Amino acid sequence: MEVSALITAPVNPNIPEIVPGDTVRVSAKVVEGTRERIQVFEGVVIKVRKGTINGNFTVRRIASHGVGVERTFFFRSPRVDRVDVVRHGVVRRAKLYYLRDLTGKAARLRERRLPPKAAPAAVSQ
Repeated sequence: MEVSALITAPVNPNIPEIVPGDTVRVSAKVVEGTRERIQVFEGVVIKVRKGTINGNFTVRRIASHGVGVERTFFFRSPRVDRVDVVRHGVVRRAKLYYLRDLTGKAARLRERRLPPKAAPAAVSQ
């Protein structure tokens, strides 16, 4: 019997559709002692693992002194408050592990231009 059949966790509605190469800003709830606050983590999505209960995505950013930091967030986690997509990158891979070896300008991704949204038609009377 599958564990996912026994556990039902609702999908977090605050997480939009994301793909590898997107730069996202994740607002996660962090518990410190008895207090809870929101911590923002911004970086490039290097992996998306879709699935039933264990679906997750990994975000990578370069912290101070050139140290890379990666955090994995679950799609169904109540600890993820909000995910904002900052920009879309052009990539040709499903897993962007090669970014771990790159630093500086070499680690940048080109921006994917999305077609402009169609303006609503003017109502004539």
